[in-house]
Amino acid sequence: MTLTLLSAAIAHAEGVPVTASDWGSAGLLQTPSARMNPAGEVSLTISKTEPYTRMNVMLQPFDWLEAGFRYVDISNVAYAVSTTGQSTKDKSIDVKFRVVPESRLVPQVAVGLRDIGGTGLFAGEYVVANKRLADLDFSLGLGWGYLGARGDFSNPFSTLSDRFDQRGGSSAQGGTFNTNSYFRGRTALFGGVQYQTPYQPLLLKLEYEGNDYQSEPFTNNQKQGSPVNVGLVYRATPSLDLHAGWERGDTAMFGVSLHTNLVRSQPIPKVSEARPVPVQGPPPAGQVTDWSATAAELESNAGWEVKRIRQRGGELIVDAEQTRYREPSEAMDRAARILHNRAPADVSWFTLANEARDLRTADWSVKREAFAHEAERADGEPENEQLYQAAPPAWVRAATVYNSPRKPLKGDISLSYQQSLGGPDAFLLYQFAILGDAEWKPREDFWVSAQASARVLDNYDKFTYTARSNLPRVRTYIREYLTTSRLTVPNLQATKTWQPGTDTYAMAYAGLLESMYGGAGAEWLYRPYGERWALGVDVNAVQQRDFEQGLGFRDYRTATGHVTAYLDTGIQDIQAKIQVGRYLAGDNGVTVDLSRRFRNGVSMGAFATLTDVSRQQFGEGSFDKGIYVDIPFDLMLTRSSRSVAHVLWNPLTRDGGQRLSRRYTLYDLTSDRDQSLAK
Repeated sequence: MTLTLLSAAIAHAEGVPVTASDWGSAGLLQTPSARMNPAGEVSLTISKTEPYTRMNVMLQPFDWLEAGFRYVDISNVAYAVSTTGQSTKDKSIDVKFRVVPESRLVPQVAVGLRDIGGTGLFAGEYVVANKRLADLDFSLGLGWGYLGARGDFSNPFSTLSDRFDQRGGSSAQGGTFNTNSYFRGRTALFGGVQYQTPYQPLLLKLEYEGNDYQSEPFTNNQKQGSPVNVGLVYRATPSLDLHAGWERGDTAMFGVSLHTNLVRSQPIPKVSEARPVPVQGPPPAGQVTDWSATAAELESNAGWEVKRIRQRGGELIVDAEQTRYREPSEAMDRAARILHNRAPADVSWFTLANEARDLRTADWSVKREAFAHEAERADGEPENEQLYQAAPPAWVRAATVYNSPRKPLKGDISLSYQQSLGGPDAFLLYQFAILGDAEWKPREDFWVSAQASARVLDNYDKFTYTARSNLPRVRTYIREYLTTSRLTVPNLQATKTWQPGTDTYAMAYAGLLESMYGGAGAEWLYRPYGERWALGVDVNAVQQRDFEQGLGFRDYRTATGHVTAYLDTGIQDIQAKIQVGRYLAGDNGVTVDLSRRFRNGVSMGAFATLTDVSRQQFGEGSFDKGIYVDIPFDLMLTRSSRSVAHVLWNPLTRDGGQRLSRRYTLYDLTSDRDQSLAK
């Protein structure tokens, strides 16, 4: 009977929401919990408890991993190198791992590290357990470092080694992993409870924390009247939480949290685009097909930019590039409808031969009879996942029935935005610009691209700080590049592609390759069809551009290039990219990039670069690293798109481990190579 009631209580409590702590991670106020959000969750939490203001961004790439970064503003400590009287800003990274999931009798257990990189001003580690009972969620943990500064008792790990008795200090260099501190020193208990009130939007929190605020960074110790903190969360909307609390016995806390699940969120309805054409059936026998109108409808309704249409017996082959739909099944469904309605009755197969810049990636085919039967059975919406077939590109002899007229010129105008956070000149430096894109394509395998940018709104007049460097200044002149001219040419290059074999691709390019470098280079990619891996090589000879970003150059020249291995691990959608080679400053090393790619195209990842440059020579940060999220525009727009928003957090811009930022890569151009056609 008792177990039955307990099971029912836990089932009822599964709806109790996971909320953010003051530090952004799932937790109470100052303390973390063992709770995790569903995979795909992203949150931005800002909280203020004098003298600290915290801006936290947290990602949940897996159900068992929470990670993120933050900026902490310490309002009563001046920024050491600021020219504007700014207060100190500290950057940090957190990770938390679920090691035991909750069951009927066993609590959920997690292990976490706060502020594992950077200067470690707020570094702390913890083990915490959570158990739900009805509308209550209890947590109890053991903290080290900042989370256990009260030092209630000696370290339990000291029984293993006396090395755990003493905790190392923070790193003035920043960017290092302070492994001599992890889980060392005296410890303290923390814990509390979250209560879901009968009024659904309101949650209450009560906690006991393990910090006594007598070992604060910069000896900025704070009075603590009580280690007990109380707070509430008001869920104003499904994506907006308002926080308030009373902490340290005498200090108010206010916060706001914006959160969403990028994987579970439904795409915005595509109200700005035409619906798929209705399935009507083959045209009457003897009717001549208007191939020009067919190609136009394939482009306007299905996003296929047709190069030519060929026929070999009963197979109709459309050589085309998909420019709009991210999901191959949708691109094929729309195309099959059009071709079924327009192609002669003697055609029994439709094949879309995918091309990108004259690089053949894959052939997507559907049997006409099977498509028509499935569309009719499913009331116009084919549901059979095996309906569409993918195969490596096949070069076959076929009679050309239509060649699309060339469209050598195209252009676009858009609004661009970039920012820099946490610098000594201002916490937020921003720039809005008008970006003009143009392309001249005299051949499918050769084109000239150009970009022009005009700054229209920014606060770069505050940008006066240039970081020190012990290396060739390959990136730390970023201020000069961003502020010297309002009208710039970020890109002007000629590009040529080849396909030596079914699985091999090549590209050469020359011109103004990015905002800071121009030159020439080449890339080769081996991407065997149906395999989880690919291998690429790129070599480049480049020269640093003038700060005005016109046609002029500075004196610095270098050669850079990498061997890159791409791997779909097959484990929880983890993608790995490993680059080995020479970087812009002449240093040699390796970049490891790991990401999780979800079914809807969202990716969450992180990278780190280690080279033969020492930590002292690299400077603050010690090595290059970053966290990023890729979000398909298709999820946010009322019209389908294959474009992706790349949101990157790179804590510091330094000169070591810097790569050339090329506009086109063969791996991206051949992204349809191994796409699944399942719906």
